[in-house]
Amino acid sequence: MGLTRRTQISSILTRFPPKSPPLGRKGAAVRLVFDTNIVISALLWHEAPRHLLHVAHSSAVQLFTSLPLLFELDEVLRREKFRVRLHEAQATADDLVLGYAALAILVEPPVIAPVVLSDPDDDNVLACALAANADVVVSGDRHLLQMGVYSTIPILPADVLIDQMGQESIPDSG
Repeated sequence: MGLTRRTQISSILTRFPPKSPPLGRKGAAVRLVFDTNIVISALLWHEAPRHLLHVAHSSAVQLFTSLPLLFELDEVLRREKFRVRLHEAQATADDLVLGYAALAILVEPPVIAPVVLSDPDDDNVLACALAANADVVVSGDRHLLQMGVYSTIPILPADVLIDQMGQESIPDSG
């Protein structure tokens, strides 16, 4: 993605007041970082990630993201392979990126040493998780799932997390 597009996203996001992370952890919501593949599944399909996205509208789950992850989301949604699905959803990449950004809490990720050498973009997910003090990284990416854990933060697929949270806390999204 070009610098101009990144600047546009950054300037649009500054017009919206960021959500503030909660103080304290007692009884706090589960803090999640979604990998980009999970965000796309949640936004465009009715699968396990969609259930978690619905829960994020309640106090049970808090989503965290970062500018690098939003930039990646924007770039991926603009790929040709998603054009038809976006049309079917009557949405644009901008709609989805900004909607997700409004739902998630924006954090500034630290610079971390390379972890996933075969897919450096995955390091953005891990850095965001550190900045968010995440309880779980939710991913469908094989590189991240093979790690299983990063700096004490579990990395789980959406369906496993839903099972661990208990279906009763996940509303039916149709």
